[in-house]
Amino acid sequence: MTNETKHGPKVGAPDPEAKNSPIFDSSDEHDPSLDLELETGVCYFNSKAYALGSYVCSGDELLRCEERGVWIREGTCYED
Repeated sequence: MTNETKHGPKVGAPDPEAKNSPIFDSSDEHDPSLDLELETGVCYFNSKAYALGSYVCSGDELLRCEERGVWIREGTCYED
């Protein structure tokens, strides 16, 4: 059995003690005042950096790393 899904590695739940980038729904508008805080070239999940455009699976939730270093919910993860 592999730890990869069709869309990216399984990363588990966000650890509140680790560095994590904010997660938004694809339809959400985030607060523009956060832009300076969010201006990074990577997304963090449990203190691991992921490049823009990367996908990870947190539980069954598919997340994509977007501009400014935020995660966007893309739907669900599934096994091949």
